[in-house]
Amino acid sequence: MDWTSILDPGESLRWEGRPAPRCFTFRRWHHSLFGALLLILAAYWQFVGYQLSVTYRLPALAWVPVPFLVAGIYFFAGHLFLARREWEHVFYAVTDRRLLVQRGLFRRRLETLGLKEITYFKVTPLGENLGTVRIRGGEGTAPLEVPCLEYPRRMTDFFEEAMGGEGSDQ
Repeated sequence: MDWTSILDPGESLRWEGRPAPRCFTFRRWHHSLFGALLLILAAYWQFVGYQLSVTYRLPALAWVPVPFLVAGIYFFAGHLFLARREWEHVFYAVTDRRLLVQRGLFRRRLETLGLKEITYFKVTPLGENLGTVRIRGGEGTAPLEVPCLEYPRRMTDFFEEAMGGEGSDQ
């Protein structure tokens, strides 16, 4: 990604990265378990509803389970497809002044946090060299999450340096 249009004058890029594609896509795999259950129940309901609509000549009975069927399909496989499509637009960078996170599927958004504002960060390991970093800024700012980062220490070293060598919770 070309960060030059986003960087302030005199600001230099120190590190950039992207999430691991499989980890980013399947990070919410438990939604698929719920989706499978919902899809099975909605499909059964759809089958029974159709039979009842034919028997009692009430076509509306066949349409009642359709929203649940659509939700089951989304939770089973749709969210995985959308996460994989979003991965193509997710980038992370650390400059000498701030952390930059670009994400978003349909509408790109850039989230920034000044390195001097970082008060706390936590690395949640997902594998030997894979982790999710959660960064907290000053009072009133929402935590920033950098999911599925390969070699997260490469990024967090800059945070420790900016925090004056203070430790983190790992």
